[in-house]
Amino acid sequence: MWGRKKKATASARHILVSDEEQCLALKIEIENGADFAELAKQHSSCPSAQKGGDLGKFRERQMVKEFNDVVFSDELNQLHGPIKTQFGYHLIEITERSKP
Repeated sequence: MWGRKKKATASARHILVSDEEQCLALKIEIENGADFAELAKQHSSCPSAQKGGDLGKFRERQMVKEFNDVVFSDELNQLHGPIKTQFGYHLIEITERSKP
């Protein structure tokens, strides 16, 4: 650990789907009061779906760039997306973030 710079950490949950249209439809449902975790369990193609989309805690630059940029710069406890990555389209909610 000598000389290694500590990285910021964050916690987030997300819903991953294959197309932007479905992502936008899910965003509208959540904005109208639908439960994020339930929609993640029903629709997300990520293994985190079983945990309501919860990704737990991770370090900066541990995720793909597009995802990382949102999680480490945008507002906490807000719904962000659709965010396009190589995996598909994400809705992201950043639940926690800490500086190194």
